[in-house]
Amino acid sequence: MATNFTQELYEIGPMAYPLKMISKDVAEHMLGWNIPEEHQDLVHDHWRNFPAVSKYWHYVLALIYTMLMVTSLTGNGIVIWIFSTSKSLRSASNMFVINLAVFDLMMMLEMPLLIMNSFYQRLVGYQLGCDVYAVLGSLSGIGGAITNAVIAFDRYKTISSPLDGRINTVQAGLLIAFTWFWALPFTILPAFRIWGRFVPEGFLTTCSFDYFTEDQDTKVFVACIFVWSYCIPMALICYFYSQLFGAVRLHERMLQEQAKKMNVKSLASNKEDNSRSVEIRIAKVAFTIFFLFICAWTPYAFVTMTGAFGDRTLLTPIATMIPAVCCKVVSCIDPWVYAINHPRYRAELQKRLPWMGVREQDPDAVSTTTSVATAGSQPPAAEA
Repeated sequence: MATNFTQELYEIGPMAYPLKMISKDVAEHMLGWNIPEEHQDLVHDHWRNFPAVSKYWHYVLALIYTMLMVTSLTGNGIVIWIFSTSKSLRSASNMFVINLAVFDLMMMLEMPLLIMNSFYQRLVGYQLGCDVYAVLGSLSGIGGAITNAVIAFDRYKTISSPLDGRINTVQAGLLIAFTWFWALPFTILPAFRIWGRFVPEGFLTTCSFDYFTEDQDTKVFVACIFVWSYCIPMALICYFYSQLFGAVRLHERMLQEQAKKMNVKSLASNKEDNSRSVEIRIAKVAFTIFFLFICAWTPYAFVTMTGAFGDRTLLTPIATMIPAVCCKVVSCIDPWVYAINHPRYRAELQKRLPWMGVREQDPDAVSTTTSVATAGSQPPAAEA
């Protein structure tokens, strides 16, 4: 598939803003110019309409991804270490937090490949390198999305049915296995080219599933993976957290009615009223989870659906790199959304890593005033 890379820039066709990325040393080259002839079928014709980006763009991305890799390895590594080794944190619910951190660490395994690709300004390993990169991204991305939904389910069960609704260790293990099986179909199928395939995108240093080929098979594949990896987890997260909010509001209403009957202002302590209200804490965590999920996957969903069904002129190299950056950034902070709201985790951080400056009173040393005041009402307690 030969291409005339020396054609004049005004003959390139519709572009959004790639001209700003041209430097003198690449002005006569188009994307894909440095890929050997035998591997040219990797590059879709859409990308050949854009000038090859300056090497400095690649170097900047390599620097950004290096910082993200270090941040993610540190943050997720600490989460796995503390949650796995602390007796006070060994609960079924916290197994999901560890699972999410594992998926996020798996996403970071892409980083060495991406950094090398950026310095070479092309895919290292060509088809094999593309497949390895995309398999890691697909497995960790889809697995992380469904794990967020499982965590929403666990919190809903814990809050709405605190006595008999808690998930035990066996059930948690089965749910974790389910998240891995959920991520497998749309990882294995394109990897072995049974349905779909993995191809380069953007600067041609990252890979994803093919959403540009104009045939019915590709369009159906894109629609199915969109529903499987985005719509279903999104719907589950929305449903379980809406049910959780309903349970919290009902519980707060019951406490208020009980307080009126007892002729007291509140059954909760002043400290909990001011800063540790169950409704406020759960609402904050739920909104953050939902917001991060939207930030991570909506740009990617937009790109893939636009490539398959929309106006492809919108998909410039820079525009398609945005989803990759979003996903990597979120993978750095994802587990902290759950972990940093857990007082026992903060207490363990203070004990093991005092240089981090975390200040948290040991929950076991906290006064039992609140539990005594509410012993008769059996209020549900959130477990992260």
